[in-house]
Amino acid sequence: MFGARLGPNCHVYPGARIWAPWNLVCEDAVGIADGAVIYSAARIHLGSHSVISQDAYLCGATHDIDDPGFPMVCKPITVGPYAWICARATVCPGVTVAEGAVLGLGSIATRDLEAWTVYGGNPARRIRARRQHAP
Repeated sequence: MFGARLGPNCHVYPGARIWAPWNLVCEDAVGIADGAVIYSAARIHLGSHSVISQDAYLCGATHDIDDPGFPMVCKPITVGPYAWICARATVCPGVTVAEGAVLGLGSIATRDLEAWTVYGGNPARRIRARRQHAP
């Protein structure tokens, strides 16, 4: 696991790419699909029963474009319990995806996403509320 902390019943598919596994924390029953990229330059925390679908990208770093040295700037990402990052969606550095939120196909989360809400587009915008089903 190379330092990753995985709770019980997690499933990381063999085609998933995790940049710095020691910065990855998964609670129980997390799924990370083939092709997903977890760029964990900063800590990435995946809540219980969260799903990271095919080719999704969790990007924990960027660069300071105003500094001539172009230094890397790392910011943590949190994906809450029962949240779903759909195929080819991107979560930008420093974003929190709250419990039960859904980031739709190919969407880009540049800001925090509210609990039990469905988002889509670039940048991601609220589409509708999601029925809460978690205990």
